[in-house]
Amino acid sequence: MEFRRCGKSDLNLSALGLGCWSFGGGAYWGDCNQKDADVVVRRSVELGINYFDAAEAYNAGRSEESLGLALKGLPRDTIVVGTKVSPSNCYARTLPDHCEASLRRLGLDYIDLYMIHWPIHPHSIRHFTEDPAIIANPPTVEEAFATLADLKRQGKIRHIGVSNFATNRLDEALRVCPDILLNQLPYSLLARAIELESLLQCRRLGIGVIGYMTLMQGLLADLYPTLDLVPPYQRRTRHFHYTRCELTRHGEAGAEAETGTALAAIRQIAKECGMTMPELATKWALAGQGITCCLIGARSVRKLEENVRAAAEPLTPEVVEKLDHATQPLLDKLGNSFDYYESYENNRTR
Repeated sequence: MEFRRCGKSDLNLSALGLGCWSFGGGAYWGDCNQKDADVVVRRSVELGINYFDAAEAYNAGRSEESLGLALKGLPRDTIVVGTKVSPSNCYARTLPDHCEASLRRLGLDYIDLYMIHWPIHPHSIRHFTEDPAIIANPPTVEEAFATLADLKRQGKIRHIGVSNFATNRLDEALRVCPDILLNQLPYSLLARAIELESLLQCRRLGIGVIGYMTLMQGLLADLYPTLDLVPPYQRRTRHFHYTRCELTRHGEAGAEAETGTALAAIRQIAKECGMTMPELATKWALAGQGITCCLIGARSVRKLEENVRAAAEPLTPEVVEKLDHATQPLLDKLGNSFDYYESYENNRTR
């Protein structure tokens, strides 16, 4: 397993990290057996993966609980655990309690990487709470990062990060907290928006990037022969017409023609290269300039091992260029907004 330095820091992350959103089970991903999570985490460590990613919002805290159980007995000093606090919980008076709650669920004395899940402003916060008082008077950026700095001084967290922060929000946060280590952002062949601004910014500033949605929640895993077969929860992004799922919020016509054409081209290139589609997609994401770590989800050891094999040998520049060309029309259609669940105008990342 390749290890990559995270920005300008001394923290090294495995090129592949394990995304643990499905752990603990929930409406989005369905049931998840704890024994399966235990086996996947232990095998991940054996294969060289050192980064494990959760959030307090994932399955109402059950993701953290499940990950904590799976980590029991494993060498703590070789494992990097990242989790995220919701922006609605970032008041100076509430953030320490939420950090302590995450520590209890994870069964840890400290969190290696503690991130604010989305930018702190009313539109973003509405996704996490319906409390009108919080929406009307959200935490300030200053108090949130000052509190994170206090938690770091206390040894509760080792590193401070953000997730889904567009360039203006990251600049704002850095003015308050220059110690931000990384930005966790969506990145895949079907979700390339961060290439247009955010990835360039992070490279320039020496900030690491953890890419998530590496396989676009199954679309790049070659699980669905047609877009009609994609499950409803995975149809909520701007790739799909807003009528595809009653839970969709973006209200746009989508980019189904461009998405379908891109998938067909990726499938053909994978065939020409003698690879599976998920193997090719993972290799492409790992080739991204400035990407520190790509998250993959795995419900079984077999899937995990397939993903790890994909990281063993890089793509040639020629194949990367061919894949870039095949997915450029989709990038052009979706533009530079990497909030794929809201309309372009209602982007929560800015």
